Amino acid sequence: MKNYALKDRVVAITGGTGGLGMAVAKALRARGALIALLDLDGAVAGEKARVLGGNDVAAGWQADVCSLGSVETAMASVARHFGGIDVVIAGAGIGIVDSMASIDPRLFERHIDINLNGVFRTFRAALPYVQARKGYMMAISSMAAFVHGPLNGHYAASKAGVWALCDSVRLEVRHLGVGVGSVHPTFFKTPMMDAVQADPIGNKVWGGNEKGLWKMIELDEVVTHIVEGIERRRDMVIVPKRNSLVAWMPGILRRVVEAVGFKQTDIVESIRLAREGKRDD
Repeated sequence: MKNYALKDRVVAITGGTGGLGMAVAKALRARGALIALLDLDGAVAGEKARVLGGNDVAAGWQADVCSLGSVETAMASVARHFGGIDVVIAGAGIGIVDSMASIDPRLFERHIDINLNGVFRTFRAALPYVQARKGYMMAISSMAAFVHGPLNGHYAASKAGVWALCDSVRLEVRHLGVGVGSVHPTFFKTPMMDAVQADPIGNKVWGGNEKGLWKMIELDEVVTHIVEGIERRRDMVIVPKRNSLVAWMPGILRRVVEAVGFKQTDIVESIRLAREGKRDD
């Protein structure tokens, strides 16, 4: 597959001021991409964008992924500023370790609203612009989408939902020339993981992430795979690659089911009927 060149591509990143978001933004800038950082704190997004090179090549916007209107407003502003959007990365997320019996139900719901619903809102708001350029949409999921550990149900459920959402949306937009990919890293060094390791519960569950299945990997390794995933417009990015079998087993028959069960013409027609039905309401 020919590389999807990143030079002068406009890349919008939600959760853009976080550890992973900024690391990815810097790597994309190094390849000549133009960066839009979207985050809950617009002032911080603006400050971080200046570090990346200033208004012509990087800018920041306030966006709350818990509000579709907020993300739509931000994406429209990004498109006006840079002339369009080629790539969107849905990277906003939260994560803690807690049991089903003790977690505050509101916090469970917040994981779903940010980690899963936030991806939907990001994709929905960005799609018109990405479609115009036959671009690519990427969501940051996790190995937790496949490996459902204890005291992690809220996080695993949200990340498995992201994986499923990406697989489904990909079928809807591929005839438009739009690619969709999900990213599934294992544990890596970020402020969020610092908090997990500092928590006695998280430290106990994951053994301090020092060895074995839960061993921490470097942030740079995750960033490298994400950038390569965009350049190759991959359906799925697994980090590290040695975990690929664990990730692929649950969906090993997905392509067969898609080919047999879903005709492209039927999908396009179904989308048309759904759109017309909304107009009739």
